[in-house]
Amino acid sequence: MKKITFLAVAFVAISFASCKKTHVCSCSNNGTTTYTTTLPSQTSSDAKTSCSSYNNVITGVCTIQ
Repeated sequence: MKKITFLAVAFVAISFASCKKTHVCSCSNNGTTTYTTTLPSQTSSDAKTSCSSYNNVITGVCTIQ
């Protein structure tokens, strides 16, 4: 019984971890928001990679909201 419960919990955790959804990338420079964009449906790790590609001197540091 414990094995079945463990497998069910593991399956649910994996399904949430790979969930694709739309993310918002927001960039700020010196505390001022300089750029915001909506990223297409993708996993969280892919969204972080896409968002960090917007980092530059003008936009500043970009993070997922």
